[in-house]
Amino acid sequence: MIAGNARYVRYIIIAVFTLAVFYCIANFQYDTVTIPTHTPQTGKTEDSTPQSQQPIQKPKIFDATTSPPKKQAGNDGKSPLAVTPADPDWDATLVSPAPGPRMNATFVTLARNSDVWDIARSIRQVEDRFNRRYNYDWVFLNDKPFDETFKKVTTSLVSGQTHYGEIAEEHWSFPEWIDQAKAKKVREDMAERKIIYGDSVSYRHMCRFESGFFFRQPLMMNYEYYWRVEPSVELFCDIHYDPFRVMHEGGKKYSFVLSLYEYAETIKTLWDSTKKFIKNHPEHLAADNAMGFLSDDGGDTYNNCHFWSNFEVGNLNWLRSKAYTDFFESLDRDGGFFYERWGDAPVHSIAAGLMLNKSEIHFFDDIGYWHVPFTHCPTSEKTRSALRCHCNPSDNFDWKGYSCTSRFFDVAGLTRPEGWESQKD
Repeated sequence: MIAGNARYVRYIIIAVFTLAVFYCIANFQYDTVTIPTHTPQTGKTEDSTPQSQQPIQKPKIFDATTSPPKKQAGNDGKSPLAVTPADPDWDATLVSPAPGPRMNATFVTLARNSDVWDIARSIRQVEDRFNRRYNYDWVFLNDKPFDETFKKVTTSLVSGQTHYGEIAEEHWSFPEWIDQAKAKKVREDMAERKIIYGDSVSYRHMCRFESGFFFRQPLMMNYEYYWRVEPSVELFCDIHYDPFRVMHEGGKKYSFVLSLYEYAETIKTLWDSTKKFIKNHPEHLAADNAMGFLSDDGGDTYNNCHFWSNFEVGNLNWLRSKAYTDFFESLDRDGGFFYERWGDAPVHSIAAGLMLNKSEIHFFDDIGYWHVPFTHCPTSEKTRSALRCHCNPSDNFDWKGYSCTSRFFDVAGLTRPEGWESQKD
């Protein structure tokens, strides 16, 4: 009997001990370290303690009938812009989300449904090297409705909001003043001479659209800055800072990473149309413009230099300005998009070179970039190492004979980066 009572006492002790352990575990808390978190829309920093993980919510898909909320621009005063390894807090932006304000900006891509896997590759490049820390929006434009596969794939890859717009027919068609028979003969002649895209109608619509209409699309009207991204591009280096913020705080309106000479057979009368515009609108020329980048003889002839527009970060309000729209409409009336094969790259470049001060055009040397067949790889070995670049410096096009970047450096009074001589032809 005594043994039985002892056994019951042991059971009671064990039960009490077990309950005590569970109570301690349930009420035990680790000491927490306050972690600064960033609110992307405002750039404010606030303190928060760790919270339980919430289910990930996919971004809402917007189309041309809905308007995304605008981001607030400006410097919050707490996150100085660090653009070189020598600047304070150089590595601070490598956290997610990155500190600092967000500009009213978006990525923009013109694509077809069949481009879905090529643009998926580009999105991964942009997100991995930059946007996963900044969560900027992405606008996709198409002359046809986007299908569900395109929307699902791209939305799953973009860390910001995705927006899908269909281009109006009048922005992707022959204007009424174009002689269709004449335009057809031009395409047939260029096909015989094997001029690239010389016989393509859709390519001409694309060039005209990118020259005069992409920045006026309903979805784009919500933004002040844009970064154009093409399918199947590659970014070679980490981007520590916000290029949109560089543009905003530096007063920049247009930027590039590659420049070269345009195929002369596609723009035979483009400069004649430009000179006519200059004569009719001298008020639109900037006081300290970059005419020297475009012409070797003070504007009498065009040397065919242009910024390669498949990469560009720019100010949308400049493109919507009277100066630029007057220029585009003058060119459009002359018909060279269809009677020749004017590209949007020389159109953007001539406009920037004439209507902006040289200081408003920016060269992003530290953004390593590839679009077939040219590579921009940062010239400096120190820069490539600091940015974890994986490009081959011998592929850098900047200082080759067919590049116009040396000319821009001369016109803008810039100092060439260390090591440029070894990369010349």
